[in-house]
Amino acid sequence: MSNKGQGQALGMIETFGLVFMLQAADAMVKAAEVEVVGYENTASGYISILTRGDVAACKSAVEAGIKAVEEMGAEVYSSCVIATPHPGLEKIIERYTLDKLLPY
Repeated sequence: MSNKGQGQALGMIETFGLVFMLQAADAMVKAAEVEVVGYENTASGYISILTRGDVAACKSAVEAGIKAVEEMGAEVYSSCVIATPHPGLEKIIERYTLDKLLPY
């Protein structure tokens, strides 16, 4: 398992649909110094975006992502910033990283 990202805060948003998630992700990376770690798309259409950065950046990014989704007339179902994720969460986070999802 990689140590990449350990010690960084985790910022997450869950909404319904790819378009709204992409709008949130775009707003998040433009608003603060965060990196998109990955995403999860469930069968029911809910989709979550995971970002990493320092605590203040993740908080700003999540706020910007929520605002962007709401401005499109959609709803954010869940959002969270974990300031210091437990190292045990890395196993879960790594499962959804873009490096694991992309074939190249």
